[in-house]
Amino acid sequence: MPQGHGLEWIPFPEPSPPADRRRDTDGDEERSTPGKGPPVAWSTSELAELAGTTLKTVRHYHKIGLLDEPERAANGYKRYGVTHLVRLLRIRRLVDLGLPLSDVPAVEAADERAEEILRALDAELAASIERQQRMRRELAAVLDNRGSIGLPADFEALADGLPEGQRSFLVAYSSILTPSAMSALQKQFSEPRTDVGARFETLPADAPEDVRRQLARRLAPEVRKQREDHPVLSDLAASSRRSGAVTQSVVVQSLVEFYNEAQLDVLRRLHALLAEDDAGRGDDGGGDDVGGGDDGGGDDGLSARRTAPSADARSTCRTPTPPGRPG
Repeated sequence: MPQGHGLEWIPFPEPSPPADRRRDTDGDEERSTPGKGPPVAWSTSELAELAGTTLKTVRHYHKIGLLDEPERAANGYKRYGVTHLVRLLRIRRLVDLGLPLSDVPAVEAADERAEEILRALDAELAASIERQQRMRRELAAVLDNRGSIGLPADFEALADGLPEGQRSFLVAYSSILTPSAMSALQKQFSEPRTDVGARFETLPADAPEDVRRQLARRLAPEVRKQREDHPVLSDLAASSRRSGAVTQSVVVQSLVEFYNEAQLDVLRRLHALLAEDDAGRGDDGGGDDVGGGDDGGGDDGLSARRTAPSADARSTCRTPTPPGRPG
């Protein structure tokens, strides 16, 4: 059995004459000629190749002081040794871990900033992993249901029953609403559907005036209930993370783009009914008789999930929730 530390069993090359040298491609170095024996030193290109990097990178490390310049031979050519290789490999490892070049000296010196730097890097990597995992979950939802590709996150499960216009409405609203408002909106859209919401969504542009009037009266009780159940959505200006002008522009353009004239007329009538009711009752949450007559809210009123945006978005930002999907 071999004895000692084992170094005597490491295969060493047989002594041979010094390798022939030739000019390197960078013009100021020489490199060994293959097949002429082991080199006494490496050129920049050879060092870069051994470290798995580029000649340009090695020169950059020289320039910023991370890698010492090697001694030069009598003929002026650079001569890199194994210490340069080890140093370069250590730098590359830290860089591959995501460490900025400016932090490499501190980490290598193990000074008081080293642990802080490494923990900050670990936290950054953890956040990146979490973001990528979230992206994978969202991608899985899209693969499972292509209809969810145009919806904000957490709305994927609602994709099947949402018409294209309403999907677009939600996407537009996601650019202005706060996370808490979007969460409340998601809860509303998850509630059971009702017939009156479907009637509004499918209302033709040429619907008669009496149909529009009755539909507005039937919507009113449920809009008020929405305000009570989800106060964060009762005032769009307060629920928005954008300026008032930007918020108003998104609402107005969304209404005009995704609703026809009959639907917009219903929203105007609805707004007038709610304003009248608020004035008469001091905005105390009443208004169950706003619907009135045979067409009152009743048991098929619009659920909070599908109540309309502001009845007149040009002058108010109240009740931002878009109408719901057809039943």
